Amino acid sequence: MVAHFPAPSVPLDDLDRALRDDGYAVLEPASVVALAGVGAGGFDGLLPSWDDLPQDDYLKDGGRYRKRRHASFIAEAGALVQVPPRRHWQPVEYNALHGGMERWFAPVTPAVVAHPAWSKLVLAIADACSRCKPAPRWHVEAHQFRIDTTDGLGRPTPEGAHRDGVDFVAVLLVSRSGIKGGETRVFDANGPRGQRFTLDAPWSMLLMDDARVIHESTPIQPIGTFGHRDTLVLTYRAAAFLGDD
Repeated sequence: MVAHFPAPSVPLDDLDRALRDDGYAVLEPASVVALAGVGAGGFDGLLPSWDDLPQDDYLKDGGRYRKRRHASFIAEAGALVQVPPRRHWQPVEYNALHGGMERWFAPVTPAVVAHPAWSKLVLAIADACSRCKPAPRWHVEAHQFRIDTTDGLGRPTPEGAHRDGVDFVAVLLVSRSGIKGGETRVFDANGPRGQRFTLDAPWSMLLMDDARVIHESTPIQPIGTFGHRDTLVLTYRAAAFLGDD
């Protein structure tokens, strides 16, 4: 039997309090839908794009288990503006495995960016970030991920427990299919306190204050012959895009 730890979800009205007091908050799908104001089924039009993610060719472990797309935006004054394709860069202090590399990923497709639910979601999370840490604008990086069991084992965070070097990180589970594992772990960056749980409901979300918590996801294994785990990761940084300042 595979151990399963339920996600410690909070009501939407408690999001700001949890983020402020605990450094992270988990929302159930209905709360994410309400936060974004998209209505039931509002995210459905985005789902097919996860079936069209190119291979991540930068994995230093030689793995073939990760596919992804990337895009960058400025969220300011209630508007979301996409910036031209740019590198994804992290210092080694935050990513010991892939830090210091200039990684250029295939862009998020125009159809996804143009979908009404996309901007509503990104901006709604930006508003939540601003309520916790007021900022005139947010530099947002969006990552569509598929981790699969092509290699028998898929690693959502091959770099291990880490911070991303931004202000806030949102991890949204898009789907899980035919897998076990993929447990989320969140640790206090300055103490022993930690929490482990499994995001398993589509469009549930973990929102974290990146300065206060460290996070990771455990490897996935197939139940049967093959499986995958799809996520959308959004990072928010007030000062500039990481590496541009």
